[in-house]
Amino acid sequence: MLMRTDPFRELDRLAQQLTGTGTWTRPSAMAMDAYREGDEYVVAFDLPGVSAEAIDIDVERNMLTVKAERRPAAKADDVQMELSERPLGVFSRQIVLADTLDTERIKADYDAGVLTLRIPIAERAKPRKISIGGESSRTEISG
Repeated sequence: MLMRTDPFRELDRLAQQLTGTGTWTRPSAMAMDAYREGDEYVVAFDLPGVSAEAIDIDVERNMLTVKAERRPAAKADDVQMELSERPLGVFSRQIVLADTLDTERIKADYDAGVLTLRIPIAERAKPRKISIGGESSRTEISG
């Protein structure tokens, strides 16, 4: 048997249920980090306990949508649940991507409950050197 030691955790769980967190009819947001690493934009989503087959990633124009579903684990008939705090249901997140990202070459990886998307920065958005003048004049300006 499990003992509850934090009385406020139960209040948090009830508040999540009242706001629709973890239900199939009303998706809840998933935690994420987003950062630039070299010539890629990286977005990492926390999806512990979700199988890779239950994750759906779509890009339409500049809108990236990630949906995932965590279902209850199958249990034998003689199992009696003592405590259930892990949210179940549909999780969803939408992100508007900048025009400077190459949405045609997004790479996805899922490891240890973390979905990582790597979105390359488009060639047209990368800094480049522009030379001015003829052969003897090699003044360059970053643009």
